[in-house]
Amino acid sequence: MQLADFDFDLPEDRIALRPAVPRDAARLVVVRPGAPLRDLRVADLPRQLRPGDVLVLNDTRVIPARLKGVRAREASRVAVEATLHRRLSAHVWTAFMRPGKRLAEGDRIAFGEAEDRACFLGALDATVKAKGEGGEVTLAFDLAGPDLDAAIAERGAMPLPPYIAAKRPEDAQDRADYQTVYAEEDGSVAAPTAGLHFTAELLASLAQAGVETARVTLHVGAGTFLPVKTETLAEHRMHAEWGEIDAATAERLNAVRAGGGRIVCVGTTSLRLLETATGEDGVVRPFLGETDIFITPGYRFRAADGLMTNFHLPKSTLFMLVCAFAGTQTMKAAYAHAIASGYRFYSYGDASLLWRAA
Repeated sequence: MQLADFDFDLPEDRIALRPAVPRDAARLVVVRPGAPLRDLRVADLPRQLRPGDVLVLNDTRVIPARLKGVRAREASRVAVEATLHRRLSAHVWTAFMRPGKRLAEGDRIAFGEAEDRACFLGALDATVKAKGEGGEVTLAFDLAGPDLDAAIAERGAMPLPPYIAAKRPEDAQDRADYQTVYAEEDGSVAAPTAGLHFTAELLASLAQAGVETARVTLHVGAGTFLPVKTETLAEHRMHAEWGEIDAATAERLNAVRAGGGRIVCVGTTSLRLLETATGEDGVVRPFLGETDIFITPGYRFRAADGLMTNFHLPKSTLFMLVCAFAGTQTMKAAYAHAIASGYRFYSYGDASLLWRAA
């Protein structure tokens, strides 16, 4: 398969810069292979599911992972920006940095605005320990553990996706908007955006309708925004992301399937984690570790029956995933319908409910 197979034209004005208010007022297109498309609202979700179905939610919490700072080297000072990517230890992170070419191993970087440096006992400083490809570096911070977490929370900005950040700056409203209402586990540098549509009222309506929820954790990395750079998909390598499905959750999901219920993943993040944890026998097993699963058309899904997800970038790994799930031609037709009908795309945009192709 070639990258060009997953391209489509998207008008610039379809990119949502703010979410719908309330969250569950966002539009929802229901895509069932072989059936007509249905235009609904996210608030209609309970009526699209059956008692005994289970929604799999990713309870990761986004941290304010974008940091501005200054690289000092002798008399030279250069402004830099880091987007934290993966935590390697209590004080070490990998990060995507700009301008990456101006950095070298051993460089010292002072993060945070000059006027806020008195807020913490220790400055939020780091040393460049290693450089990788594509602007990725390894940073060793002087602070560690909870002290480092608190300093990042104080001085960092929410890591809005590039296609939003290029059009407007991050602000205080994003601290709430770019977080699911059920977020619990700190660690993501990008939101599991399908979950942004849920409200406390919608969760209550789902429970009243007999639809269960199960929580898993996948910490989304900044690699989710990186473009595919290889024309042949087989040559692309996904960035690894850390996730967990505990034994009790795995047991619940297996019981739902055994009882005739359907497993519906909220977001590609929960789907990728669930598929990683499920064997070829269809049994979901506890999982703790990293996954770099890359799902493209031809993949045989083991666990997920349905997928609720937003609308994704042309040529992205996420558009490839939804094509694998519901069928390439089905999804191209659904996206053409969404564009023609004024649906809003990407992280703050509208949603789709996809049912797996047979």
